[in-house]
Amino acid sequence: MHVLVTGGAGFIGSHYVRMLLQAPGSSGLTVTVLDALTYAGNTANLADLAGDRRLRFRRGDICDRAVLDELLPGVESLVHFAAESHVDRSIEDSDAFLHTNVLGTQRLLDAAVRHGVRKFVHVSTDEVYGSIERGSWPETHPVQPNSPYSASKASSDLLVLACHRTHGLDVGVTRCSNNYGPMQYPEKVIPLFVTRLIDGLTVPLYGDGRNVRDWLHVEDHCRGIELVRTAGRPGEIYNIGGGTELTNLELAERLLAATGADWSSVRRMPDRKGHDLRYSVDWSKVRDELGYRPLHDLATGLAATVRWYQDNPGWWRPLSGSLASAPDRCAVPTGSV
Repeated sequence: MHVLVTGGAGFIGSHYVRMLLQAPGSSGLTVTVLDALTYAGNTANLADLAGDRRLRFRRGDICDRAVLDELLPGVESLVHFAAESHVDRSIEDSDAFLHTNVLGTQRLLDAAVRHGVRKFVHVSTDEVYGSIERGSWPETHPVQPNSPYSASKASSDLLVLACHRTHGLDVGVTRCSNNYGPMQYPEKVIPLFVTRLIDGLTVPLYGDGRNVRDWLHVEDHCRGIELVRTAGRPGEIYNIGGGTELTNLELAERLLAATGADWSSVRRMPDRKGHDLRYSVDWSKVRDELGYRPLHDLATGLAATVRWYQDNPGWWRPLSGSLASAPDRCAVPTGSV
């Protein structure tokens, strides 16, 4: 079995690659990672796998047809993580989001059809649904994105589903809630808060802090994606959730307590443009059809995540330096992928 993972040096992608290679019965597996190593891609995320002969790494752009034609022959499954995923960056400049998330996905689909890929899993986000005041979105809910980032992901979702209908490619689309865990780039809210609080710095919080997100441990997310790759029905969308919703105020309170800080470390910021109030996915479909269950409760998973950042400053300090000039851009949970 040969699996191509785009964006495999990123946060979620690297955890997925590690899960594949460490799974029982994976001795005959080959995994190729294609990653452009933009600001959020980091080969250090795969350092512990560097000696594994089953892993191949290729730096390259998913929009480059020549690179895709080089890598896709012989690939049986393609799992597509590569994306621009930060909402505030998309509001400032959406060009990269359209280029990577829309054009890049279409180039991958075209190449997958050309080279006879058997399964294409597209990793998306709950943000494509927009905002929901109460209840939870089923997969049948229309997409109603409210930011350039989520609009670009919704567009890529539709391209993937259209490819299934047009060409018969076996595709699956996953839409996850907000991820957390080790090795997450420190512009995202949990690593941003934790790393700044470790260094005795202040942290920013948008608006009144009452925006609600469902939190999903990255390892649970990866298990859900693998269930979709191996057993998901062709042409279907599967929501993957964590089952624990918190307001940003509640999340901030937990992170302050975990790092020994208090509310004097929090700076209130004007709210983001078009800030979605609440995300909540109904993940009963992936539970009932594929047997998915999140294994990490938030209290335990969050404590372990905080400890990881406390124990690994050599991983995040070089990255945090690049955010020092614009920390306020990173004040709330943003794109999951």
